[in-house]
Amino acid sequence: MFGFKKAAFSAAIACVAQVALAADLPVIKLGALSFGTVNWELDTIKHNGLDEANGFTLEVVPMGGGNASDIAFLGGEIDVMVSDVVWAARQRAEGRDVQFIPYSTAVGGIMVKPESGITDLAGLQGKKVGIAGGPLDKSWLILKAYAEKTSGLDLEAITKQEFGAPPLMFKSALTGEVDAVINFWHFQAKAKAAGLVEIISVQEAAETLGLNPATPLLGYIVNGDMDPKLSEALYTASRAAKDILRSDAAAWDVVRPRMKPKNEAQFEALKAGFIAGIPAGTEIDSNAVQDMLELMGELGGEDLVGKATSLPAGLFIGS
Repeated sequence: MFGFKKAAFSAAIACVAQVALAADLPVIKLGALSFGTVNWELDTIKHNGLDEANGFTLEVVPMGGGNASDIAFLGGEIDVMVSDVVWAARQRAEGRDVQFIPYSTAVGGIMVKPESGITDLAGLQGKKVGIAGGPLDKSWLILKAYAEKTSGLDLEAITKQEFGAPPLMFKSALTGEVDAVINFWHFQAKAKAAGLVEIISVQEAAETLGLNPATPLLGYIVNGDMDPKLSEALYTASRAAKDILRSDAAAWDVVRPRMKPKNEAQFEALKAGFIAGIPAGTEIDSNAVQDMLELMGELGGEDLVGKATSLPAGLFIGS
């Protein structure tokens, strides 16, 4: 009995020591949308203690839709947010000290119901297209440019567009309120599992336009006020979480409740899409990002890229 009490006491002391150690670690406040796939990685980091193992405590701050993350980040309420490399380049070009950690290369495409009879872009004539985001959504811009280049089609002129939040566009596609949908990749994966088919992917369109599909579009945007060692630590934890999710099937049991799959097919589609979007390495092709910025500047103008007509020096962690 005495031995049991002694063991229990030792375990309690170890637990208290661990909590005390965690309390002494610097905190990284990271803002993330509640429906964002980044939460799968963040949950993996927390579950496996990858934050504390790398010398920090990760605090995930739930963000609403719209510009909530932008406002919180630029206002100093959070240290890190998730956005795309074009937004990060624009902020840095305008004098804000931000850096980019690559997160994912995953993109969506245009999806339709198989019974719609729409098999190509020409079939969208007179149809309503649901688009997650607004008129400057990068997938929409790339697909418009692709249609113009390959078919001479003006997608904006021949279709009716409905812009909205990703979950709303997903539901609208399933109910038939829109004839086609362009959405974030994970909603596209859900749509595919529900029977919708893709007529063209953003990746294919981007490649046709001369862009490198391996370029990570999405990433963690880090406030320059944060200790550079913490930025590197977050990068290391992120890569470790990706390695776990890529190699350990059991790791998905932890994040499955967050994914909320309707069935096994949807779960497997989401899992496969996430893994496919993991950047191949830690090096970023600066020339490829430069090409993307130039194209976005041509398609969206200053409203999209601001002063980022060229790749700002020091944008990437470790560069």
